[in-house]
Amino acid sequence: MPTRRSTAPEGGTVVARNPKARHDYHILESWEAGLVLTGTEIKSVRDGKVSLKEAYGVVHDGEVWISGMTISPYESSGYVTHEPTRRRKLLLHRREVRRLIGAVEQKGLTLVPLDLHLSNGRAKITLALARGKKLHDKRDDARRRDADREAARALGRRR
Repeated sequence: MPTRRSTAPEGGTVVARNPKARHDYHILESWEAGLVLTGTEIKSVRDGKVSLKEAYGVVHDGEVWISGMTISPYESSGYVTHEPTRRRKLLLHRREVRRLIGAVEQKGLTLVPLDLHLSNGRAKITLALARGKKLHDKRDDARRRDADREAARALGRRR
């Protein structure tokens, strides 16, 4: 039975999200990239058997790869299966790859996947260029979230 999914802003179906990406990083820019997957991998993606918790982007030999993303083996695959945590190639335009190569070489910038979604039957990943947050930035965000929540509660009581 497929897991519960929400809709992506582009009109696709979100299969998996990276829960800590926006908490641990300042998102500077984001791109949508295609994924090179095998047959059993795309079937597992459609079933929602994906985890982006430990995933990160790598630039190697002028290509962008995603490492650490776990796609569980497809249950009905028989003897032909895939390695769950293998590196997977991302499909981006050449100018986008050149921009990413220049940005990742700067100090402190990294490639973080935000979500994995299906768009017209194809698996797409939203990849972000990000800078790591310091501990005080995380505390400020938590304080701001709590203040917003309290303000919403106070407005709700007044009505």
